[in-house]
Amino acid sequence: MIRLEAVSKSFKRNRVLDGISLNVGLGERVALIGSNGAGKTTLIRCLLGEYVHEGTVTIDGREPRRNRTSVLATVGFVPQLPPPLKMPVGQLLEFAASLCGSDQRRMHELAARLGLDAAKVAAQPFVKLSGGQKQKLLIAIALGRDARLLIMDEPAANLDPEARKIFFELLAERQEQATMLISSHRLNEVAALVNRVVELDCGKVVLDDRVADDVSLTGLLACRVELRRAEPAIIKALGTWNFRDVGGGLAWVGEVAGPDRLRFLGMLSRYVAIITDVSLRELGEGERAEWTPRVAAS
Repeated sequence: MIRLEAVSKSFKRNRVLDGISLNVGLGERVALIGSNGAGKTTLIRCLLGEYVHEGTVTIDGREPRRNRTSVLATVGFVPQLPPPLKMPVGQLLEFAASLCGSDQRRMHELAARLGLDAAKVAAQPFVKLSGGQKQKLLIAIALGRDARLLIMDEPAANLDPEARKIFFELLAERQEQATMLISSHRLNEVAALVNRVVELDCGKVVLDDRVADDVSLTGLLACRVELRRAEPAIIKALGTWNFRDVGGGLAWVGEVAGPDRLRFLGMLSRYVAIITDVSLRELGEGERAEWTPRVAAS
């Protein structure tokens, strides 16, 4: 699917990529990690055909730099920073769909699943949308095309927990038909989404490792959090995860998407002094609709 052979890229005297060779097959979900300046974004831009470089880059046997139109027609890309487009949302969707012969209705449907009614904001300039709205729209555009390669740079950073849960479900629907390259500077943000980790440092691959692939992208965890006292800060934080009060402000229950467990525990760690108990239990397929939170004894 993706083949890189001795790929190097320099800007003036700064060598950003230094002889990178990688092979990524269909169906692999790869975390591309590394600190800022490690070369992640430059590598992605080489894959998108934006940079001249040394060495060879091919996607399905074609070089993106020489065959940008045909290659990009099969690539879905979600950038870390949304472009400052003044184009109205409706026009942007129409343009994006026409570029690769996709069905614009599919993009609308995906946006709706993520919680964005694209029709309601069709007349608004893209640049005027909120960060979350922009991210949902960009994801809908990327997944709305028949892409065999999904390149995503911090794709869920601006999504609320419910939208992240839907995003993981959308990825699960594509995991057998597409290769996914997910860039992040923190492994814990993407660890549960991938089955391979590639780390860059100073433009070189310093780690290329297979990881356990036993976490379902659509898995759900039943969670219960008990508090020493009802502090407004943690109550507000739990509210953003759609948790429900079942114990007079001292006991809270909810569901957490399996791939989001580390992010959720990271949020809880800020309030560890007032948490007396936390339980997480993976729900089976048959349990999800039947799970009823246990109400704390009064």
